[in-house]
Amino acid sequence: MTAPQERGGVGTALAFLGVASFSLTFPATAWGLEGFGPWSLVAARCVLAALVAGGCLLALRVPLPERRHLPGLAVVAAGVVLGFPMLTTLALRTSTTAHAAVVVGLLPLTTAVFSALRTGSRPSRRFWLAALAGAAAVVAFTVAQSGGSLTAADGYLFGALLVCAAGYTEGGRLARVMPGWQVIGWALVLCAPLTVPAAAVALAYEPVHLAWHGIAGLLWVALGSQFLGLVVWYRGMAVIGVPRASQLQLAQPLLTLVWSALLLGEHFTAAAPLTAVAVLVCIAVTQRS
Repeated sequence: MTAPQERGGVGTALAFLGVASFSLTFPATAWGLEGFGPWSLVAARCVLAALVAGGCLLALRVPLPERRHLPGLAVVAAGVVLGFPMLTTLALRTSTTAHAAVVVGLLPLTTAVFSALRTGSRPSRRFWLAALAGAAAVVAFTVAQSGGSLTAADGYLFGALLVCAAGYTEGGRLARVMPGWQVIGWALVLCAPLTVPAAAVALAYEPVHLAWHGIAGLLWVALGSQFLGLVVWYRGMAVIGVPRASQLQLAQPLLTLVWSALLLGEHFTAAAPLTAVAVLVCIAVTQRS
């Protein structure tokens, strides 16, 4: 295996680790909502992640980011640190995790579109056809799991889709010029002046019921999804590119449904294996395009 192929394999593995981490986000959020209000959960997860990220940045004496990188970090902060967690948490108050997985099914295609517009990349026609086919398969599966109905939470979910795609695209671009963990680390730290007082106010006004489900859910979305998952995800995107990495997320809704069944007791039909095969084929095609 040549050096570029080795780097591509490592990048793909890192990006998939990020996807595996993200696949637990919705079930963990559902657990977190058992113990915390939606605003408390979002603010607290951001504060905890910022404490870990800030501690790492201080311990390693990482210099402040260059001024030219601040706009991109602001987009990452607005989309990935604040927007996506807030909107999906509000949606999960009334939506099942299966229904919310529709967002993740559409995210790879939306991220590829944002990347093409932002970076000027032009993926091949075969790439786009495979991406559309995979997205269609995932959307059809997840909509079927939720009974085919649309809820009031859909506005939150589609808003989350757009802001997250923008954050992923900017984060992947920045991860080419600075380590991926510093991208999400600085984005979390930049949000701290907002999230710390927000957490204090939310925790004071929303009821808190401390139980192991709520605490475990909070810890995972804060440390697993909000920090460690994004560290490996951005590093993987930097190696293999945003469009290719984004297509690995086509597997995320299916992983989410598995976790939902194991952790939340949700059920899904025998269509899951067929959809999984279709998604894996689409991923293979996009990775070779």
